[in-house]
Amino acid sequence: MQRRRYLSAAALLCAALIAASGCAYTDSDVLVRGDRAAAASLESMRGQVLSKGPYGEDPALASDITLTPEEVAKVRSRKATAAISMHYTGDDWTAAQLAGLQKQFDALGIEVIAVTDANRKPEKQVSDIETIMAKHPDILVSIPTDGVATAKAFQKAADEGVHLVFMDNVPKDMKPGAGYVSVVSADNFGNGVVSAHLMADALGGRGKIGVVFYQSDYLVTQRRYDGFTSTIKRHYPGIQIVEEKGFSGPDYAGQSLVAANAMVSKHPDLAGIWGVWDIPTEGIVSAARSSERPDLVITTQDLGKNVAIAMARKRNITGLGAQRPYDQGVTEATLGAYGLIGKPAPPFVALAPLAVTRDNLAQAWREVYRSDAPPEVQQWLHR
Repeated sequence: MQRRRYLSAAALLCAALIAASGCAYTDSDVLVRGDRAAAASLESMRGQVLSKGPYGEDPALASDITLTPEEVAKVRSRKATAAISMHYTGDDWTAAQLAGLQKQFDALGIEVIAVTDANRKPEKQVSDIETIMAKHPDILVSIPTDGVATAKAFQKAADEGVHLVFMDNVPKDMKPGAGYVSVVSADNFGNGVVSAHLMADALGGRGKIGVVFYQSDYLVTQRRYDGFTSTIKRHYPGIQIVEEKGFSGPDYAGQSLVAANAMVSKHPDLAGIWGVWDIPTEGIVSAARSSERPDLVITTQDLGKNVAIAMARKRNITGLGAQRPYDQGVTEATLGAYGLIGKPAPPFVALAPLAVTRDNLAQAWREVYRSDAPPEVQQWLHR
């Protein structure tokens, strides 16, 4: 088992001047990986889904959701329409979801007549759904902002014969087959597990860490938290979670910056911090920089552009568990077509997590987004 290397004098000087100079650390200055159990666990998870559906359903794999040529022709003959009601549209995950949805709907001859953004406000999403329903879509794909507050609006759409497909979670009391076709999700519990193994690997299985979590009743983030914390506690007795702080938004990065600063100040020997998704984690990275802690290990979920740049620049983020939002969008559109033609659908479909480190960052970006990594990422990977 390898331990963390001490920082060179050059690295310490760079850390002190980082805000002004923007210098990067060399390979000899960053943490080295060193926990064989963590590495083995990550390898064993390839292609595996650990999450269950909202009602405890075993997951079907997204790769199994397909249409025959005859079924595609039947769908195209319907000249159907679809609408998409998003909780938020200002991040890379949403953009990839929408790209996958649009591509597959186009391939199936289904016209997208509305895309809405609720700005994470349940009352806005209810209003959005009412506006959408005035256009009489055949399919509605959505991620509920709040499972309780939006339930009546979604149920009304289902009662009017709209085929509903959900992302990640479902409204309260709605059931598959009766209220909706299916729900498609990343393996959020599995992504939390992946980020825990990545943390342990970077720390060599030892150290004190903090957790920055989303302080809201939201199934996706709760499962990530559960996956991370349960894995650390069960498999890594040498790692102690010494501090947990929650945030509620809407300034996710700013509130996480404050939380992480407090942790680092309270625990000078803190070795790592986990963030629940990429945007709050941007605040944690900022805290590490302002505290002159280039050695602080950070892991998270979601392969957003800014955390990818930080990883490429070797700035604290050593690994993350990535979703596959483009493929998720394709799967959701396909399941909408299942509803159109009455094809039986599994109630819960999931996509396996993808462990991302700097070593596979460029390849992972292509797998997640079906495009090359942004130039800002690539330029640092080649240094």
